[in-house]
Amino acid sequence: MMNRLICIESTDSKYMVKLNLIMNRKRNSLLSVLAFAIMFSLLSNLNTASGQPPGFQRPPLPPIPIKGDTTHTLSRHFSNATSVKIPPFSNGFIHRWLVLEPIKKDIARNNIFTDNYLRSEFKNNNFSEDYLVMPKAGEMVKVGNQDLKWYALDSKTFNFNLFNFSYDINKPKYGLLFWLVTVIDCKEEIENVRMTAGCNSGGMFWLNGQEVLMLSGDRDMIVDNVASPLITLKKGKNIIRGAVINGPGMANFCLRFIDEKGKAVRNISISQD
Repeated sequence: MMNRLICIESTDSKYMVKLNLIMNRKRNSLLSVLAFAIMFSLLSNLNTASGQPPGFQRPPLPPIPIKGDTTHTLSRHFSNATSVKIPPFSNGFIHRWLVLEPIKKDIARNNIFTDNYLRSEFKNNNFSEDYLVMPKAGEMVKVGNQDLKWYALDSKTFNFNLFNFSYDINKPKYGLLFWLVTVIDCKEEIENVRMTAGCNSGGMFWLNGQEVLMLSGDRDMIVDNVASPLITLKKGKNIIRGAVINGPGMANFCLRFIDEKGKAVRNISISQD
């Protein structure tokens, strides 16, 4: 056979190349068959060793738990507010709020939060048209077709994280509208102060029934992002109402009062009624 091949190669090199290609294909086919046989043998041994019959499909493994809090517990980020008045944080931020369970909204993106959009949404999804009404912790209200509960909470951080709040009470985290109320008590009238706030993403705040701040657009939560004109905190109770709305992403806010020099107003107390 070898002599014959040499003869063929010497007389017709093109034919020899073709013949070699045929032989290589046969050899590759044989190698493929051998590899399949070895793989089948290994799989058979594996099934035998694990006690599983051929063709058995292993059930999916349980999901790996996510890091961090998976218990939906409010106490991780908040404390239940008491009847005892508290001061603001040392930097002036108001951290006690009555917060309503979030109103679910279909919001695909945050760049729709214009002034007109916010005013319309907050008007049409309001728990009360009386901006001086004070809700109670545990009270249920109806907004549209949703029955929602009020919580009275002290945030453990200067910003009130609504994303955490929604997660902690096992509610959706995106496409939400939140209502907030708190009371600022002043021993004496405090003139020439500004309310400042930051939120993610859009929001509005009212003082004693009057609109004070508008935070429109797709914002990040930045301290003192928006400041009101000079206002007066009256002696006694001052009711602050807020609304924050968000689509995808985080939802939180921070609020305080500053004087004409930009220093935090601290000679006030916070209560829930």
